[in-house]
Amino acid sequence: MPLPLCLALLACGLVLLRFGRHPRLGRRLLLAAVVLLALFSNRFVSTHLLRPLEERYPAIPEFAAGGPAPEPIEGCRFVAVLGGGHSDMSGLSATSQLSTSALARAVEAVRIARVLPGARLILSGPGAGGRPSLASVSARAAESLGVSPERIVLVETARDTEEESLAVARLSGGARVALVTSAWHMPRAAGLFRKAGVVFVPCPADFVSRADVRFRWFDLGWDSESLERSTLAVHEYLGLLWLWLRGAA
Repeated sequence: MPLPLCLALLACGLVLLRFGRHPRLGRRLLLAAVVLLALFSNRFVSTHLLRPLEERYPAIPEFAAGGPAPEPIEGCRFVAVLGGGHSDMSGLSATSQLSTSALARAVEAVRIARVLPGARLILSGPGAGGRPSLASVSARAAESLGVSPERIVLVETARDTEEESLAVARLSGGARVALVTSAWHMPRAAGLFRKAGVVFVPCPADFVSRADVRFRWFDLGWDSESLERSTLAVHEYLGLLWLWLRGAA
């Protein structure tokens, strides 16, 4: 990942400068660390790293609640939501316990489920150490947003996207699935679900690289959010590379 990589380069460079016999290499490593950190933390660079992932699949357009389902998701019998993380803090509502990504995914899934009254909602995510699972917290959040408990199916043992794809394949039995996950994660998820044999419609949510269509000098600056965007992008590109090496992408 970008930050550990830059810190490792900085550490190696400092060691070579102080104790090594190759001070020139040390200076080059220090320079590389500073340049990479500046690039990964830049708003313009990070946005354009992440945007190609988020533009791979179009979002489901806005539609009227209670109206007919839009053509892309028409006929889906399941709405599958991939896990996105949560915290187990007493006193907080389920929606407040979900991470930003998990909440965005859950809200999009509920929006879609409202125009698919016969569809089941598959919520995924494990728990740890006897704590409530992400799937169960997501279920409580969905119920608070108006989804009937009878429509919800929990997948609490899947630890990653590949295991989620296999679980959804078993549950759907070849039926059409509306697949909801973050837009930046959708390309990798789509490759795994395609490999698992799931018939799905990509329904991306949680768009992170949203930017004003107008150019602003502010967009050329640096901040920690840009480093986070770059980290997401690098993580997903490495995941896609791994899928390609395995013949799944």
